[in-house]
Amino acid sequence: MIDIKVPTVGESISEVTLLKWNKKDGDYVERDEVIAELESEKATFEVNAEKAGVLKLSAKEGDTLKIGDSMASIDESAAKPASNGTPVAEKKEATAEVKDEKKPEAKDQKVTFVEDKKPAASDGVKATPVASAIIADKKVDPKSVSPTGYQGKILKEDVLAALSNPGKKAFNGAELFSRNVRGEKMSNLRKTISRRLVEAKNTTAMLTTFNEVDMGHIMEIRTKYKDKFKEAHGVGLGFMSFFAKACSIALAEWPSVNAYIDGDQLLYHDYADISIAVSTPRGLTVPVIRNVESMSMADIEKKVIELAGKARDSKLTAEELTGGTFTITNGGVFGSLMSTPIINIPQSAILGMHKIQERPMAINGQVVIRPMMYLALSYDHRIVDGRESVSFLVRVKELLENPDQLLIGKDPVKTLLEL
Repeated sequence: MIDIKVPTVGESISEVTLLKWNKKDGDYVERDEVIAELESEKATFEVNAEKAGVLKLSAKEGDTLKIGDSMASIDESAAKPASNGTPVAEKKEATAEVKDEKKPEAKDQKVTFVEDKKPAASDGVKATPVASAIIADKKVDPKSVSPTGYQGKILKEDVLAALSNPGKKAFNGAELFSRNVRGEKMSNLRKTISRRLVEAKNTTAMLTTFNEVDMGHIMEIRTKYKDKFKEAHGVGLGFMSFFAKACSIALAEWPSVNAYIDGDQLLYHDYADISIAVSTPRGLTVPVIRNVESMSMADIEKKVIELAGKARDSKLTAEELTGGTFTITNGGVFGSLMSTPIINIPQSAILGMHKIQERPMAINGQVVIRPMMYLALSYDHRIVDGRESVSFLVRVKELLENPDQLLIGKDPVKTLLEL
C-alpha cells in the first residue's frame, strides 16, 4: 500500500484545496495517471498516481490539506481488471454472460433516453410534457420559471406559479419572499485575490488617469484582414494583440511604468512581460505573456488563447502566473463603460480596456459618429509621476489610432523625412 501525499508546490505555500477527484474510490489506476486536482493560492495543479493499483480515497473534494498530508493510498498488489471492470482471471467466464445481456440493455437505455429528451421546453431547458405545452401556449420565457423538479426540471406547478406572479422570480429556485442565507467556503484563490487587492490599496499611492481612443482604424483592419489572418495563422485577430503591442512600445518609452519598487531601489525592466487578466468561474487570474516586445501579432493572439484556455481549465502553472511587469484588463467584454482597475502588485501600473461604444465626436468642425473606447491607467504614484502616466496613456492612444505605427513605433512619414 502506497500513500499519495500532497506535494510541495512552493516555498510560501503551506496548504492547498482538493478541487476534485478524477477517479473514484475503488477505481484501478495506471502509473502516472492523473487522479486529482489541487488548488493553491497561486495556481491549480494535478496529482498523478505513483504506482498502478486500486485507489483508496482518504480526503473529500473541498477539503483543505496541509503539504505532506495523505490524500489517498494505492493498493499495488490488487489485480488489474479487464476493460469492463471484471478481473482478468474471470474475464473468459464472464464474456458469454455479458454478450447475452448486452443487446436488451442497450435497447432499453435507448428508449428511456428518447423519452427523457422529449419533454424539453426549448434547447437547454428540461420540462415535463404538460409544462412544455403551457410554456408554448402562453409564450412563457422558460428562464423566468423557477424549476422545482428533479435535476432542475420544470413542473406544471412551476409554470402556473410564474403565470400567477408575473415579474416575480425567486433566487436559484427558492420560494418567493425567501430569507435563506447560503454559506460557502472561500477557495484559496479567492482568499489570495482578497488579500492582494487589499494589500494593493493599502501599500500603494494609487491614482487613475483616463483617456479615450477611436477604435475605427483597428476595427477596419480586423474587418479587412480577419479571414486572411485566420487562414494564415490559425487564430482570430482580436483587440488584445493591438493593445499588448501598443503597450510594449509605450513601456519602452516610459520605463517607470514598467518598473518595481524593491526595498529602496527601483527595478527597471528592459522587456515587457504583460499580464492579461482572465476571469474564471473560480476567480480572476493574471497569466503572463513573456517578451511581448519581441512577439508578432499572431504570436500574441496564440498565446492569449493558450493562456485563457488554461485559465478556464485550471491548468495554469505557478510560473505562468508570476513575473509580469505590467497588466492589461478588459472589462469591456462584460459591458463595462468605465472603471478604475486595481494595480497587480508589485507592478506599478495597469491598463483598463472598456466597451466600444459609438459616440458623437467633433472632428474638423463636424459631428461624426465614431466607435470610442475609454481607457483607464491606474498607477503607483510612488514610482510614476503624473506627467509620465498621462504621456504613457496618450502614447498608447496614438498607437491605437494609428496602427501603422505599431510596426516600427514611429510615424512612417516622419521617419522617411528623418523628423
